[in-house]
Amino acid sequence: MNAGKVRVGLVGTGLIAQVMHLHYLAELAGRYQVAAVCDLDAGRARACAERYGIPAVFTDWRDLLGHPLDAVLVLTSGSHAPIAEAAARAGRHVFVEKPMCFSAGEGLAMVTAAEQAGVKLMTGYPKRYDPAFARMQEETAQAGDVRLLRVTTFESPLRPYVEHYPLLPRAPLPAEVTAGLRADSGERIRMATGEASDLERQVYEMVLLDTLVHELNTVRGLLGEPTRLEYASLAMDCVTVMLRFGTRPAVIHWIDLPGIARYGMEFALYAPGRRLTLTFPSPFLRNEPATLAIEDGAAGSARAWRTEEVTSYESGFKRELEAFHDWIVAGREPVTAGRDGLRDIALCQAIIDCHHRGVPVDDPTGRTDQ
Repeated sequence: MNAGKVRVGLVGTGLIAQVMHLHYLAELAGRYQVAAVCDLDAGRARACAERYGIPAVFTDWRDLLGHPLDAVLVLTSGSHAPIAEAAARAGRHVFVEKPMCFSAGEGLAMVTAAEQAGVKLMTGYPKRYDPAFARMQEETAQAGDVRLLRVTTFESPLRPYVEHYPLLPRAPLPAEVTAGLRADSGERIRMATGEASDLERQVYEMVLLDTLVHELNTVRGLLGEPTRLEYASLAMDCVTVMLRFGTRPAVIHWIDLPGIARYGMEFALYAPGRRLTLTFPSPFLRNEPATLAIEDGAAGSARAWRTEEVTSYESGFKRELEAFHDWIVAGREPVTAGRDGLRDIALCQAIIDCHHRGVPVDDPTGRTDQ
């Protein structure tokens, strides 16, 4: 590092890299130097490098790890465990996009590799770094007797939210490469889900790990670790999970609505004298603010009121990159360090177990040795 500037290499130049990470790394040029990019699609990797003035381009992440770097951002599809472990053993700090991996066993190996190498491992969860979420935490702490936390996500088509960005075209990978990647992911999913049905495996990979892991992490950020997983209903277009945090219940609903391009995610918390609703926009819109609605009233009277606030236009994606830099440079551990992401993977596995066996699961985030 030179004067606190972290030399970083990116593995993966796909949608999230182009829409968010490369954009914000350029804004954070005083903190980061993007020294290298890597992608199986050589043309897209070169185009990204040209667009952002990145000096080194690779198509094999093993070669990238041999380049002079302080940190690696793992932004690929599939499990991030092999790259993250190798990067840690090479002495590189590691930032991984969600989900950090496909099983708690993989996650534990990632955390162990980072701890043994003395490097940082962080999972990307931008909602945890959104200023509106911090306000929700403050209000939740003052709410008192929480009767229910209800989370509702309306999934919608992706294209309307990204087609206005200047995305680089992607060349099809050779069939044998695609088949190899698919086989690797399939085997990791089978290992993670044990005797699960085909439907349960599909939901695990395509819903729990791909999207609902955000909601699970955010709920944990508000209420702590769940003491019990009460119930899970799983389908490819609708998932419901019921958790308990001591006496406080939480219910999470995820619904796929492909006919409406109007994404929505809200966290609604209810207490006798306070109602809170935190609403997030599509995660693919830069600087679109989350909103927090607060409802209150005068007990014993008809008086009630509602306020709605925009806390900030700062990006959670940018703020998580700032947090990763601060951890490397100043030692301030972020809220989504590796072990935090590991608990989400354990919870995803517990949801499959709960559904498959039809029984509740106690301490569902504590099973991190699977």
